This record gives sequence, C-alpha cells and structure tokens, in this order.
Amino acid sequence: MKLATLKDGSRDGRLVVVSRDLSRYQHVPKISATLQHALDNWDLVAPRLEQVYAALNAGDAVDAQPFDQQYCHSPLPRAYQWADGSAYINHVELVRKARNAEVPASFYTDPLMYQGGSDSFVGPRDPVYVLSEEWGVDLEAEVAVITGDVRMGATPEDAAKAIRLVMLVNDVSLRNLIPNELAKGFGFFQSKPASAFSPVAVTPDELGADWVDNKLHLPLLVHLNSQPFGKPNAGEDMTFNFAQLVAHAASTRELGAGAIIGSGTVSNKQGNLHGSSIANGGVGYCCLAEVRMYETIETGKPQTPFLKFGDTVRIEMQDAQGASIFGVIDQTVTHYKERG
Repeated sequence: MKLATLKDGSRDGRLVVVSRDLSRYQHVPKISATLQHALDNWDLVAPRLEQVYAALNAGDAVDAQPFDQQYCHSPLPRAYQWADGSAYINHVELVRKARNAEVPASFYTDPLMYQGGSDSFVGPRDPVYVLSEEWGVDLEAEVAVITGDVRMGATPEDAAKAIRLVMLVNDVSLRNLIPNELAKGFGFFQSKPASAFSPVAVTPDELGADWVDNKLHLPLLVHLNSQPFGKPNAGEDMTFNFAQLVAHAASTRELGAGAIIGSGTVSNKQGNLHGSSIANGGVGYCCLAEVRMYETIETGKPQTPFLKFGDTVRIEMQDAQGASIFGVIDQTVTHYKERG
C-alpha cells in the first residue's frame, strides 16, 4: 500500500492512504491519525489501512479526494531515528581516489553510517533553505526504509522482517563544511541540514519483483535545473542491502518503530567522466560531489559548481510502465531569510 502525510498545521500532519496511481487519497482518522501512530501499532493498524487501499484502487472509496503532492509533508515529518549509510562503495572509492587514498578493507564488510538530525524534516516540495552558497550545497538522491521495532543484535534476516515502508530522500549536504567537521573526529553535524523525503512511502510488497534481496532494483531519476542528471539503478553496486544496514544500526541498540535508515548516495560503477554522464551515454550521478570527483581524477580539479540560489532538484522513481511510484521530490535552493 501507499501512505502519505498531509500538512495540516501540526508538527506530525495527517496520515492518508494514497491510491496506487497517486491520483486519490483517503483520510483515515478512525484508524490512525499519524504515520508514527500506525507504525507503533502496525500489526493492528496495517490490515485496516490495506482495506482502505484496496477500496481506493477499486474505485469504491466513498470519501476519496484528488491527491495533490504539493500539500504533502515528508511521510514522517519528524522521526525518533534517522541514520544514513553509505551502501554504494563506488561512491566511497571515488572520494578516496580523488585524494589519492586507499579504501580500507573493512569498508567492504562493515557499513559506514552516521546519525542525522531527525527532529524536523522538510516536505518534498519545500525549499532547500541555506544561509550561504559558500557552504557548498549539494543534493544526495537516495532510497530509505522505515522500520518497526528492531531488537538489539538483530540478524539481517530479522531486520528484513522489520522493514515497513520504502521511500526516497534528498539528503542535502553542505560539502564545504564537511572537511573541518570530520577533521575534529566527531562526525557530521552542521554540514547535514534537514532532509526531504518523497511524498509517498510504500510497503515493500507494493514493489513486487523490483524489491529483491532487500534492494530496490529500479533507476533513481535525478534532474538538475530541469536537465537529466542521474539515472543509476538503485539495486546495482549496492554493497550492503537494507536488511544489513538495519542490522548494523541495531547492532548495539534497539531501534524503535519509525526509525529511518538510508542507503547513502546511489552510485553505479562506470568508466570515467566523459562516459559517465547521461549526455555521454552513462547513468549520471545522484550528487554533485561525484561528478566533481571524476573531474578531479581526470583533470586535476573540479569544474562543476555546487548548487546556487534558484537551482532546482527533482528526484523520482518510476515503474516499468513509467508511472511514478513515490511521487516527486522537487526543491529549489533558497536563501533562508526569504522564508515566509
């Protein structure tokens, strides 16, 4: 099934069930007011939400209304946990190669993961607010899952059973702030502003044959200023699947229902800069840092600038028939003082 959260002036918004084709939605206040409540009571609530979903798709929902993505918040407007991995080692290899450094052998067996801010996400159509272009604003197109409760020390098999929903994310990075933060030896903080998630979150069964081995095997489509920028397949070159990432997050702690675990920037192995862009027949990129890495490797320095005020980012995933699965993340980089 497909679920979304509509903005209503409250912090947590209102949970709605959305039809498969994203054309209609149904309010479900008598079942669950918010997505977090649904996740806290999943075994009781999910079957009832599934009934609403079936009625919507059959055209039998009495109070169905037209679904407009611009009124969506992120499915979880705030979460108890947001931990982002780096499951695509190609991305890590490029970062290291650009500075002539080797990738430690442990990176291929032990996932990288950081804990992000989760007290306040932004909506999929909200601006990317920053105070300065000098921060090096970058998009990061990723896939993420939302879990139920996960016990400490859960195996990947246990973790797979706890995956409730799948969605997309723009995990914005402030690249020029990262080096000094990491040099302190204490990880990201200021360099990771609020993330935006796709309008709709879907249950893994909804993805059918495209959800295999706890990976989503479809291209992640990224447009920058209305031009194709990336279309790597999210299921390819993923060193750690979502079950492994969830288990890693739960290795020393319990995860509560509503924990969000990200894949990290989706990245496919490809030849070089001149063959990797969409214009030159490649699959492109899901972040600007990656194309800048190719440029550094090939020419000695990056040439592509980071995002500027007014730049737009669009992130989407379509099924084999070209229909949008999660809706569209569509954001504009905006100076924070303009916030109304």
